This record gives sequence, structure tokens and C-alpha cells, in this order.
Amino acid sequence: MRLRPCSPITLFILASFYISRVNAQEARNIPDTQQLLRTGVPVELATLRQKAEGGDAAAQTALGDRYLAGSGTPQDLVQAEKWYAAAAAQNFAEAQFVLGYLYQHGVGVQKNDREAFRHYSGAAEQGHAIAQNNLAFLYRHGRGVDKSAREALRWYRASAEQGNKIGQANLACMYFTGRGLPRNNQEAARWFLAAAEQGIPEAQNNLAVLYYNGAGVPVDYEKAVYWARRGAMQGYALAQADLAYLYEQGKGVPLDYGTAYMWYSVAAANGDKKSASRMKTLTSLMQPQQVTDAKNRASAWVSHPENVAIASQRGSATSFLPGNLVARDF
Repeated sequence: MRLRPCSPITLFILASFYISRVNAQEARNIPDTQQLLRTGVPVELATLRQKAEGGDAAAQTALGDRYLAGSGTPQDLVQAEKWYAAAAAQNFAEAQFVLGYLYQHGVGVQKNDREAFRHYSGAAEQGHAIAQNNLAFLYRHGRGVDKSAREALRWYRASAEQGNKIGQANLACMYFTGRGLPRNNQEAARWFLAAAEQGIPEAQNNLAVLYYNGAGVPVDYEKAVYWARRGAMQGYALAQADLAYLYEQGKGVPLDYGTAYMWYSVAAANGDKKSASRMKTLTSLMQPQQVTDAKNRASAWVSHPENVAIASQRGSATSFLPGNLVARDF
């Protein structure tokens, strides 16, 4: 059984706590324009500029959003940084958060982890949940600040306790790996569950692994199936492979080589490298027609637009396929 932790996740989300596919890994690009536009009554650019020039921090931040997204005006990263900086100088948490992201990833400014740390800290101290998550990431990896597992844990917990599902997943990963702090599978299970219930597929599959192994929770193969299936249905390749393994072993579900082959095939199509070897093993145990039927089922599943793969884009999570009982960062 292989056991791999999900990698830490940083986010850049202005409008809400909505998590898109790219946000499930460390965000490296400016998100889609629609993610940058705040909800509410549209404000004319001229009016917004007038308020911003009058010192309104919220308007300055909204104007920065417009320039960053190229919404109602040509994209201008220099102007975006200018207005975010003006709002951040007034300790406006949202602007501090955005500046932290821009400096962390070198968007419109020279990449500077120390500046990212400074701005994330300002926002995090004011209770900005995503900034807290991203600040924890910097502490965990020693970027722009001395590495500190204690501070990383502190800020991931602050984010998680506000209901931020990415903070919850990252906090669970810290407890799961036990790097820099005592390993605690009970706490890992608690926070993976919180993130899993909010739809994070990595957390769903990680929780399935804990139920499979009885780590932090009692062994429960039916719950392992439930959570692996939840992740698999979101297109997460590692969960698809793990669900296949459960069918192959008949744990939590009736033994079914055809369904196992089908899910391995889907996982392989989504980038899981170990599934191909499992399919080869199953082929020797199945009749040719069973293999054909399983391939057809897999093709039908993959062909549906709503089943777009997300897992191959995420270097993360755990698996209980045989072979690796190793925890590692990505």
C-alpha cells in the first residue's frame, strides 16, 4: 500500500472561497477573470477611480481588481499593483492579501517572498482566511521567513477553523506527515473529513486511505469506498485507481474485476501511471469479453464532458495501491 501526503496548497481567490481546478495546487497564474470580479452592483470605472483617488481603500482594491483582470479597462499590472499598494497602506486586508500573492508569484512585480510574507502577515492578522493559509505555506517551506512548523501549524489551523477547505486540507496534511511536529492521525482524519465534506477530492481520497488502514479512525472498508468514490466521481485519478483497487480486492464492495478494470482504465487515461500495470494483471484473470466490456464502460465514462479529469494536474494525496508505504512532499 502506498501512502503519499497531499502537497501544501496556496490560493488566490478574490471573490469568494470558490476553489477551481487550478486552485487545488499551488496557484501560479492569474485566475480567470470571472474569479476576480466581486459580486454586487457594478460600479462605473470613472466613479470607482474617483473614490479610489479620494482614499477609499475598498474602491482602491476594486480598481486594482479591474486592472488585474482587464475588466472594463485594458489589463495593466502596474496600475493594479499601484492601487493595491495604496489600499494595503491603509491596512485593508484584501489588498494586502492580493499584494502578497503578486509578490509570491512575481505577477506584475519582481518576485519577492519577503514582501509576500509581509503582506500576507498583515492580512492574516486581520483574519483573512486565505492569507492565513498562504502565510502558513511560507512558514512551512521557509520562503521569505525562517522555516517554522509551529507557525505553519498555527496559521493553517487559523484558516481551517474559519471553514477554509484548503486550509483544512493543508492542516490535515501536516498532522498526517508529522514533519516538524508529532504525527497525529486522529487530527488528520478530523480535518480531512472537514475538507472532504466541502468537496476537496484529495481530502476525500486521503480520508478513504485512513479508513482503509485504520489510521486515526477504525478500519471501515465501506467508508473507504464511499470517500474514494466521491473523489473518483470528481475526476481525481488517484481516487479512481484506489476505487478500482477496492473492487479488485472485494473490500467494502463485492469483488468485481470488470468494474476494477474500468476504473483503472479511467485513472490511467487521467494520468495515473500505476493503473496500467494493474490492468495488465487483471487481464489475466478476466475473459476477453469482460475486458472489452470494461474498456467500453471506461470509454463511456471518460467521454462525458462532466467527467473532465482534474487529478492529473494535481501532485498530491494518498493511495492504498500496493507498493509504497512512504510519506513525501511534492
